Amino acid sequence: MRPGARSSTLNDGAPEACLKAGVRMKCTVEIECTPLEARQFFGLPDVTPLQERMMSEIEKKMLAEMERFSPDAILKTWLSLYPQTPEQFQDMMARALNGGLTKRP
Repeated sequence: MRPGARSSTLNDGAPEACLKAGVRMKCTVEIECTPLEARQFFGLPDVTPLQERMMSEIEKKMLAEMERFSPDAILKTWLSLYPQTPEQFQDMMARALNGGLTKRP
């Protein structure tokens, strides 16, 4: 483009007329980049170290709590609510499941 030349124009070479007339143009731009590249482009801080520390803390907490949610621990909790024998509890659960699967008249 030569010095002093205008950029490409709309509507018969008169971009100002288009703007005054309220002509609008919608443009979509697709950019492929990684989240890190996008943060760097916009000048946002690198949060990778913080994210890694947070994920390690979450992992530690999950591993510490896994014992509470083992099948043995859950059954002990359920059985402590019902002081009956385990066989009675098993019968009760079987009746509840069978009753939910059969049609009632």
